[in-house]
Amino acid sequence: MTSALPLPALHASHGGCWLRDGHGATRTVAKGDAIVAAADTPLLLLNAPLVATRLGYPDLSGLDLLELYAFVHPARFVVPTAKGLAHALDLPEPDGDDGVPALLQQAAEALLSTCQQSDWAEREGAWSTLQNLARLRWAWAPLLAARIAAPAKAERWLFARLPEWEEAPERPQPGQVALHPDDVNARLARLTGAGAEVRRAQAAYAQEAAHLFEPRRREGLPHLLLAQAGTGIGKTLGYLAPASLWAEQSGGTVWVSTYTKALQRQLRRESRRAWPATRADGSQPVVVRKGRENYLCLLNLEDALQGGFSGRPAILAQLVARWAAYSQDGDMIGGDLPGWLGTLFRQRGIKALTDQRGECVYAGCPHYRKCFIERAARASAQADLVIANHALVMVNAARGRDTAQRPTRIVFDEGHHVFEAADSTFAAALTGAETIELRRWVIGPERGSKGRRRGLSARLADLASYDEAGAKAIAAARHAAEALPGDGWLQRLHEGAPSGPLEELLAAVRATVYARDESGGQEAGYGLETEAAQLDGDFIERAGAAQAALAELRSPLIRLGVRLEALLAEPPDWLDGPGRARIEGARHSLAWRIDLIAAWEALLERLGGPADPEFVDWLAVERAEAREFDIGIRRRWLDPMKPFARTVLEGAHGVMLTSATLTDRAGPNGPDWDAAVAHSGAGELGLAPRLSSFDSPFNYAGQAEVLIVTDVPKGDIAALAGAYARLIEAAGGGALGLFTAIRRLRAVHGRIADRLARGGLPLFAQHVDPIDTGTLVDIFRDDPRASLLGTDALRDGVDVPGHSLRLVVMEQVPWPKPSILHRARRLAGGGQAHDDRIIRARLAQAFGRLIRSKDDHGMFVVLSSAFPSRLLSAFPAGTPVTRLTLDEALQRVAAGVSGQPHQQESTP
Repeated sequence: MTSALPLPALHASHGGCWLRDGHGATRTVAKGDAIVAAADTPLLLLNAPLVATRLGYPDLSGLDLLELYAFVHPARFVVPTAKGLAHALDLPEPDGDDGVPALLQQAAEALLSTCQQSDWAEREGAWSTLQNLARLRWAWAPLLAARIAAPAKAERWLFARLPEWEEAPERPQPGQVALHPDDVNARLARLTGAGAEVRRAQAAYAQEAAHLFEPRRREGLPHLLLAQAGTGIGKTLGYLAPASLWAEQSGGTVWVSTYTKALQRQLRRESRRAWPATRADGSQPVVVRKGRENYLCLLNLEDALQGGFSGRPAILAQLVARWAAYSQDGDMIGGDLPGWLGTLFRQRGIKALTDQRGECVYAGCPHYRKCFIERAARASAQADLVIANHALVMVNAARGRDTAQRPTRIVFDEGHHVFEAADSTFAAALTGAETIELRRWVIGPERGSKGRRRGLSARLADLASYDEAGAKAIAAARHAAEALPGDGWLQRLHEGAPSGPLEELLAAVRATVYARDESGGQEAGYGLETEAAQLDGDFIERAGAAQAALAELRSPLIRLGVRLEALLAEPPDWLDGPGRARIEGARHSLAWRIDLIAAWEALLERLGGPADPEFVDWLAVERAEAREFDIGIRRRWLDPMKPFARTVLEGAHGVMLTSATLTDRAGPNGPDWDAAVAHSGAGELGLAPRLSSFDSPFNYAGQAEVLIVTDVPKGDIAALAGAYARLIEAAGGGALGLFTAIRRLRAVHGRIADRLARGGLPLFAQHVDPIDTGTLVDIFRDDPRASLLGTDALRDGVDVPGHSLRLVVMEQVPWPKPSILHRARRLAGGGQAHDDRIIRARLAQAFGRLIRSKDDHGMFVVLSSAFPSRLLSAFPAGTPVTRLTLDEALQRVAAGVSGQPHQQESTP
């Protein structure tokens, strides 16, 4: 008999509520009774925000098992469900919802008992953290106090326990080597393992990938390979084989870039086949790099622990500090910090503990030598393989601090997203949110604002005291920055009382957008935009005043940059190594802001003249849930692969773009490479890329079927919800529902969640459940009867092989959103053909979620009464496609994917 903590426990789902008392009696209760019980005494809960959502009682609090788990086992993975908790603690899995409260009591006792065991791996630091949590009145503190004994000697504070990174000599230039085909085959065989199935397509793919490691023949012209590899080819090991071989023989570093965090995690696992966790000297051959905003900032954490946070966020800070002591790399977004931890605290605090605003003081920080970000940057300089994301690779190439460390051999996996990543990376946005951040960076705290943010004068106080010209430049910049929007800018715009030239411009932007709005109120709550064209004289005058204000700020910043360079060129006696590093960091941050302001000035300058054909400009009011949150002028490159080619490709020696959906499947004649080549940047450099394509080994004719349901009326939410419910019931769960609009997703979820839950089919949804997307996918993967509704983020990068995903349902054809940017690119890209390429790519990516292994079987359903035949080529050759009614589709689904996994044989 498993021991249980004799405290009452509550479980609530869409199917009902169950309350178990401390004596072991479980009963079904109404929502109102559950709320009364929770208000009367602290109850054991699992994921309090989710239970609160189920009950419709947002103020719910209690003894959340997930908070206890985060304390007892920091940096350990657990799926935040009853089943996941049972598996993590080696407890019996509950048979149904009515068994969950008993599990909560058992899990609570198991976790508390762990704290009394001599072999508790995470004991260090627990007692000290508990004392802090007790002062914060954390609900679990009294129960833990009886289980955790005071240590024999004082525990070290977190900041004393973290190891310091060490400087290492700069790596020499990579050797010029040519990989022999036999060596590549041998390395691939070693990675796949003895007895593994020989996949000829994978071997051929590896040989193609080896070409990007050949010595470059001409400056500025890298080897460029575009390789399409269908699902099941094994492309990850296919490119890791030559990459690991080249790194070994040349002593160089290979960067593999992804678009999704899920693929980064997969790459980290797969790389263990090629490299050990550490070298003999303790260094890491494989390093994961992300943007600064992903990592815990130790200075922000220290501020939070010392009073910067209060209430529930202060408890979060203590749990994060506990995690930081055991984290592999300090990655808070997609790393070993549980994705659900932030949602337990309604996301308050997570972002505040990272460097979201580029405010790092580098060597001026007391924790600089222990910084997770600096550790990752230095480790990557010595690594054989760096796993990064597309945006970081591009930003690093555009404004990296160390030119010598910029990647020269790059594999862009999920290569179909490179265009999208470049589009965001090389964009310009002159908005209220962006300009107020610049003001804060220059001026620092104003009028009693809290936090540790420091302006230029505080950040460079020693320079100001030493260099008169530098001090004058800082003072001039601070004065000029007062023209930028300040706190309360949006409220002032609503009141018609803008302050300063930039706010005056933003007020004109807002007025123009609303004046030109043609939605008739139909888009209430969603963003509005209009072309930056045919603007009146008053608008142009305000833009000119804003441009002059920006120029007045940029000028002293340039002068300050010159003084910093002079200081580094002829350093004074007091400038030591850390001081030099701090000045270098300040100079880098300064250069970035100067470029940003110059881009804003260029954007404003063009408003009064002819449009620049290279760019698309528009005015926008950003809204969410009927609330405005930003206003401004936005600029995108018509073709963002032009700056990508100049900043990333030109400096590289070998680049590979690879994906299962790299090309457009426009018809029966095989892949159409034109769009893929155009979206590679090759044309900007006059390159002719190497092209290769490998079909998936899966038997789509026997493993999958596309069903186009023709009798669900468009715009009928009741019919749409009914179709989703019946399809999920027919499949017995395991469904991924994809929507093009959050509003429809929420409407459908609200109509069907209770119905499905009563049938034992849990339904989860993005934008509804207070759970991050990564955790939602973990829950979905872990329960074959669960289903998940989502939007674009779930259409790509979700890897759920096996029976847990056996049905994909799209609410309609995924038409592109008719934005100003899309209209411009449609005009330049061939009109309808441009749209069709986008839609086929989206369909192919969504279909790719369905069949992930040779044993998978599933149905892909599109609810569309008029699905265009020209889009059917998006699906793999041989996949059966049938147009039919909903009733006929239900029969197919029930016969094809419901119940137990198929035993049907499939061609490998």
